[in-house]
Amino acid sequence: MSVQEPPSAPPTPPAPPVSLAALLSRRDLGLRLLAGPPDAAVHWVHTSEMADPYPYLLGGELLMTAGVQLPDPAHYVERVVAAGAAALGFGVAPVYDTVPAALVAACERHGLPLVEVPPQTPFTAVARAVWRLMAEARHRELRRVTEAQQSLAVAAARPAPVPAVLGALASRLGGHAVLYAADGTPYAAAGRELPDDASRALLELAGVLGPRPGGPASASGEGDGLRLAAYALGGGDGLTLGVATESREPGDHTIAGVAVVLLSLLTAPHRGADASARDTALVRLLLGTPPQEAAPALGPGPWTVVHAHGGDGTPFAAPSLAAALGTALLDAGGAGPGATEPGGTPVAVRLLLPASSPVTAQPGWTLGASAPVEARDLATGDAQAARALRRAEAGRTALVRHRPAGFGGLMDEAEAAAYARTLLAPIGEPLTETLRTWLSLHGNWDRTAVALDIHRNTVRQRIARCATLLDMDLDDADVRMELWFALRTP
Repeated sequence: MSVQEPPSAPPTPPAPPVSLAALLSRRDLGLRLLAGPPDAAVHWVHTSEMADPYPYLLGGELLMTAGVQLPDPAHYVERVVAAGAAALGFGVAPVYDTVPAALVAACERHGLPLVEVPPQTPFTAVARAVWRLMAEARHRELRRVTEAQQSLAVAAARPAPVPAVLGALASRLGGHAVLYAADGTPYAAAGRELPDDASRALLELAGVLGPRPGGPASASGEGDGLRLAAYALGGGDGLTLGVATESREPGDHTIAGVAVVLLSLLTAPHRGADASARDTALVRLLLGTPPQEAAPALGPGPWTVVHAHGGDGTPFAAPSLAAALGTALLDAGGAGPGATEPGGTPVAVRLLLPASSPVTAQPGWTLGASAPVEARDLATGDAQAARALRRAEAGRTALVRHRPAGFGGLMDEAEAAAYARTLLAPIGEPLTETLRTWLSLHGNWDRTAVALDIHRNTVRQRIARCATLLDMDLDDADVRMELWFALRTP
């Protein structure tokens, strides 16, 4: 059995990829496969007539070219393959009447799908077809997830909710679902029977999570030709959900996450007096009771405050995050998905964790975590988490932890803010955001272009414009440091 923990950030866009075969089946485009397999996954379309497109590719593209600069087809294909492109589309007009034989041979040798684009089909038509296929796939995925959420919610309301939820999950994923106790004993199961080897592999995968504090919230792997996944339930009882399917479809992880939240609620022990007193203390804190009065009921801590933006837009997103971080102390902001503050800023989800529980990056979320604080200092921790979240969003980072203010904390905040406004007055958006991202990435043109989803030449033009308007030498380390302080000043 091979096990992979989920990555902290997806390497491809959230839209589902398009099969090259689906694109080839469009008769209106007239595309023809000349080399390579037809089952490549296309994540986007990029057109380039550069002799070496490698620096401008992110991977997963259908690269479109008319061969304006094609001195060495073999070297060109090597560079395209090295960049991770999914396929190559070659327009036979106006430069070439036919696709060069050397290009076909090179693509066949490297296993790169090569598609002939006829003269009557513009590249924009191919790109538009890809976007439409992506939109259709995304719509199907969202509809599938929504229908699964509804069926899981209905199952949770039945007289025997745990088996009903497992049955609904197994049915929606077309596989097997099992709930393991902390000692590995199957608590309940539903769906098709598993071969013995797959059953042992799934139990082993569930054991990777285990009841230990700070362990991973989920893990995935393969066994006996099946795709396996395991999810730790919230509540601290060591319960684990195991899922086995023949394939892994877009939306499966979201559907399983909904089941995890429901099963966590359904299997949670009855709340005792200590838990009630703790929640009462939190309510009193939110209503303005002095922290020193509520601290005895909450417990001395220390505690970590976490602020979060993101999620999949469903009502289950915030509880799923809380379950993944191993806490029941959640404040979803008192508003539904997509709610914003008066200034347009999304309402932050706030969580409270024991300082001994590690805060880890979660897919689809941006997190800011405070330093460990005592119960009487929760207001300070709340402010720290809010600042950390702002830094995470500015730097496009999944998780930022509070760190001591350092020299920046020695400045008067009002004076620093006034100076920052004066210093940055000559530039506005998008120059300010480009400068902030460029500085945060140590002046790297390519990484800044990827982070902002623009061309690297656009980054160079904007930074040069900033240098002119600010009348500063941006190659000077002192200048960069001063601008970074100004850009980070609230």
